[in-house]
Amino acid sequence: QVQLVESGGGLVQPGGSLRLSCAAPGSTFRIVVMGWYRQAPGNQRELVADITGGGTTTYADSVKGRFSISRDNAKNTVYLQMDSLKPEDTAVYYCNVRTLINTYWGQGTQVTVSP
Repeated sequence: QVQLVESGGGLVQPGGSLRLSCAAPGSTFRIVVMGWYRQAPGNQRELVADITGGGTTTYADSVKGRFSISRDNAKNTVYLQMDSLKPEDTAVYYCNVRTLINTYWGQGTQVTVSP
């Protein structure tokens, strides 16, 4: 079992920035993809961004140009830099880690964008 350790999140004004991080210590299986999803009240959980071990990235259209995902393979850690935040980015953000045989989720961290 892999326990994901999330940090970051919080309250920020529109136009501001936040950085999320998620570590997967103790993973004995090769991590294939690391990423972030989010879920706003009344909405389904949606992909924000993910990144493979080779550095291939995928972004939701709504965050392209504003968010940047990166990964430290040696530390099994993924980062999400969020710039130019908008109120519609408000949601609980969940770290997602996929190995060849399992998928793991973080506990979620709240991001609130409000004046």
